[in-house]
Amino acid sequence: MAAGTQEPTRRERQREATFEEIVRASRELLGEGAELSLRAVAGRMGMTAPALYRYVASYQELVDLVAFEIDKAATERLVAAAATAPADDPAARLICASVEFRAWALANAREFSLCFANPIADSSCLRRELLTASSSGHFFTDLMHDLWEHRGFPIPSLDELPPAVAEAVRDPLIPAKVEKIAPADRGLVWVYMQGWTMLYGVVTLEVFGHMDPRVITSGEMFIDTVHAFCQRVALADDWGRLEALLRERLAG
Repeated sequence: MAAGTQEPTRRERQREATFEEIVRASRELLGEGAELSLRAVAGRMGMTAPALYRYVASYQELVDLVAFEIDKAATERLVAAAATAPADDPAARLICASVEFRAWALANAREFSLCFANPIADSSCLRRELLTASSSGHFFTDLMHDLWEHRGFPIPSLDELPPAVAEAVRDPLIPAKVEKIAPADRGLVWVYMQGWTMLYGVVTLEVFGHMDPRVITSGEMFIDTVHAFCQRVALADDWGRLEALLRERLAG
């Protein structure tokens, strides 16, 4: 343990263990297709609903807690998938992580919905802070930054962007890790936003079945979407090998 840090107290350890149990019970309910509620979680844990209120004061707090932890666990899968590609091949790493994101979402529709179809009210500063801390968003931003440093694809300057967009990329209120991106290069965040919109859009339509099932099963719309983004980030010449990798990962 680092100098100056204190060991957590017994009460703190118990409280942390209870939060972990809340998340575990909630994920079990989601996996079983059961209703997620404070009462259901309390029952699964063998405690009363009023006792659970000492840890999560409302249903929305429960959802936010569970969504944050689900996203963190899903990000571990994304990191592992990206690590199967060489460290000096950021394009392949981005492909692998994107395919894994889709695979996780399709296999865990209710967890995906809890994380990415959970409205954030503009007036809720705490909930906005939770959103910006999302692990997956930070990881995808890092992948985009690595790709940009490696390939040098064009990004807009701040004065080329609409004022609202320029303000948003300077100080993002979305899960984007921008500390190592120079302020003058924050146009990269706009490219990341565009890429995330494409990835999230196609995966959401697939997860909720709002697409011909044959197209979902084949993955062809997902492939086409990734192809379009590859053109945007100067990977047209690499598409042959990236498509082969993409199809291999989808088949696997």
